[in-house]
Amino acid sequence: MITLHHCVSARSFRPLWALEEIGVPYELKMLPFPPRVLARSYKELNPLGTIPALTDDSDDALFMTESSAICQYLAARYSPGALDVAPHERDFGRYLNFLHFGEATLTFPQTLVLRYAHLEPPERLQPQIVDDYARWFHARLRTLAPLLDAQPYLCAGRFTAADISVGYALMLAELLEQSGGFAPSIARYWQRLRERDGFVRAIEAQEAAARAQGISTTPSPKLRP
Repeated sequence: MITLHHCVSARSFRPLWALEEIGVPYELKMLPFPPRVLARSYKELNPLGTIPALTDDSDDALFMTESSAICQYLAARYSPGALDVAPHERDFGRYLNFLHFGEATLTFPQTLVLRYAHLEPPERLQPQIVDDYARWFHARLRTLAPLLDAQPYLCAGRFTAADISVGYALMLAELLEQSGGFAPSIARYWQRLRERDGFVRAIEAQEAAARAQGISTTPSPKLRP
């Protein structure tokens, strides 16, 4: 059994989405945000206090905390030839690049927007930083527009874990009310992603688990643990 620790619509949504796309059984443990403050016992499992955290009973030593790496693991181990792109495939390198582009290049500036627009106390909010890094995010996102004008997904001629990684950054942009800056091809791409059965099931799964476990289903503005 795979166990995923998750906060509503936080980075841990990436592996949740991957799990629903693959269809592998898993247990979803919901946490209030931020868990390091509101669920202190969680640090006994993950001393960082961050989410996601994933364990897999098929490997007793496995413990993962990086959302894109978890997607890569799930795709390679449980979805070869589908969510995964194999080393012998032509787009293997592009797949890895987009998989990590979603987190390292796109979500990084979003975390600064979150911090200086939402997380800091009022006297430490920094509108200039928020504006600068929102612009940074959109400038880097726009590099995908020509590619998505020409094809429906990022690589390998199919939906892969790379689309989950980048797709979460688009989801976060929408939660931050920044999706109005999407180029037309990126807006259409995001619409395709959010209409996927796996995405819809992931949204439904987190809402059902949150209600069952007494966690608010409203995404916190503090999406970075």
